[in-house]
Amino acid sequence: MYDRGLSVLEQYGLEAVSVRRGRGVLICETAEGTVLIREFCGTQKKLESQAALLGKIAGETRILTDEILKNREGGYVSSDSENIPYVVKRWYEGKECDTRNEKDICSSMAALAQLHKAMQMPVQEHYVRECLPGEFDRHNRELRKIRKFISTKRRKNDFEQLFLDSVSLFLSHGEEAQKRLSCSGYQKLREDCLGKGTVCHGEYNQHNILFAGEARVAVTNFDKWNFDMQTADIYQFMRKILEKHDWSGALAGQMLHAYEQVRTLSKEEKENLMIRFSYPEKYWKLANHYYTHKKAWISQKSVEKMEKLIEQHDKWRNFTEKKL
Repeated sequence: MYDRGLSVLEQYGLEAVSVRRGRGVLICETAEGTVLIREFCGTQKKLESQAALLGKIAGETRILTDEILKNREGGYVSSDSENIPYVVKRWYEGKECDTRNEKDICSSMAALAQLHKAMQMPVQEHYVRECLPGEFDRHNRELRKIRKFISTKRRKNDFEQLFLDSVSLFLSHGEEAQKRLSCSGYQKLREDCLGKGTVCHGEYNQHNILFAGEARVAVTNFDKWNFDMQTADIYQFMRKILEKHDWSGALAGQMLHAYEQVRTLSKEEKENLMIRFSYPEKYWKLANHYYTHKKAWISQKSVEKMEKLIEQHDKWRNFTEKKL
């Protein structure tokens, strides 16, 4: 099944010179450059909007993207002989953002700012992200539910015991963040962003950032794009980086400086960003993953992640009490 989906290249007038596997994709060298073939499981409407978004980015920035190619019939989706749908995208050779390299990190922040300046289009209600107060409230309810579930178990494994020993503390931070959000200017900020049609990448992380040579940056995998305030993208990328750097305030300052060299953040956006940081999202993710998967066996990796989160608690809280 190595060549599954490869036959659709004929519909684009392309021929593969060489082929290799990527993460669930085929990467093909052709006479017209490198392309990627991925099985398609989304909606045609969102894909067309995504193609329009990528076209806007190409027209307004120097950021490279995995442009969705049209086949000879003018469509973005092509089916093989087994009627399995695929999309074909431009692809680039390059190295992923190194999360230990400050130059890579800051270049990635500058690239995100360039994207954010270009990523605006008329709002489509189906693709508006859940509001943050609703998300915080839902996550807090889930933590309480998981606490209740584990408390009733007679025998508890290492992960469950670590969770029970720490959940009251982390849940209190979640409830505090929820209160801070309700007292902030979040609602007006969200209304302003949706009024402008601001778009988020939705999954801006090191795996989707490629340094393609000649000081060019390629950003890929826009499949989770959505309408929301763009602090969501900034928060997601910064949180993943700062967790790996023990919540370094100095690095956070460098990252925001790199971003604001391109796009200035308002006072309200900075407030919203800090409220996002104050919510124990990684803790909730670990607990939710435990609750929604098989509980008869817990991986040692999950236990280690929980231990690391608890160990980093004070550094994380010290960071969230600072001003950006």
